[in-house]
Amino acid sequence: LPPFPILTAKMVKAIATKPHRYHQYQVVGRHSPTDAEPSPQVYRMKLWSLDDTKAKSKFWYFLSRLKKVKKANGQIIACNEIFEEDTTTIKNFGIWIRYQSRTGYHNAYKEYREISMNKAVDALYEEMASRHRVRSPCLQIIKICQVEDKDVKRDNTIQFLGLKEPVSYPVVNKVLRGDSKSQKTTFKYKRPNFAAN
Repeated sequence: LPPFPILTAKMVKAIATKPHRYHQYQVVGRHSPTDAEPSPQVYRMKLWSLDDTKAKSKFWYFLSRLKKVKKANGQIIACNEIFEEDTTTIKNFGIWIRYQSRTGYHNAYKEYREISMNKAVDALYEEMASRHRVRSPCLQIIKICQVEDKDVKRDNTIQFLGLKEPVSYPVVNKVLRGDSKSQKTTFKYKRPNFAAN
C-alpha cells in the first residue's frame, strides 16, 4: 500500500465544496423608542453563527453586556448575511478570540489558511473543541482579519508559504502515460500499476 491515502477527483471535489457551518451576519438593533428618547442610538454588530436566529440571540447577549439594552426593551432593525467576494483563492486569516476553559478565561490568537472567513471560523471551532475542549457557547470571536504572507506569525501557517524553504509535496499517485498517441488505447491487456515508486 502507498504511504499516503490516494485521493480521487471526487473526494477532492467533495472536500473543496464542503459547505461551511458558520455564516457571517450583520445585525442592527436599538432600544425601543420611548417618549423620553424618540430616536435611540442604533448599534451594529458583525458575528458568526449557525443561522440568523442564533445571530440575533448573540447580538442581544453582547449588547446587554455593553449597553443598557436587552431584548425585552429593544428591537432588531435588520439582520443580513454577509457574503465574501472571492472564495476561490487561499488566504491567511488571523482570529483573536476569548474563551472559557475549565480553569478560567483566556485570550488567544489563531491563524488559518482557508478560502473564506466562514471556513476559517469553522476550522477555529473544530480546533478549539478538539484541542482545548472548548464548547461553542464558551468561545467569543473578538476580531478576524486577512493577514499578508509577510505578517504571518504561526509556524503551522508559515510552512505552507515557502518563506523559509520551498514547499514540496509528495507525489502519491503516479499515473503512467503513453509517450505518443499510438500508445494511448482505451483497453489494456495488462493491469496498470498505480503504486507510488
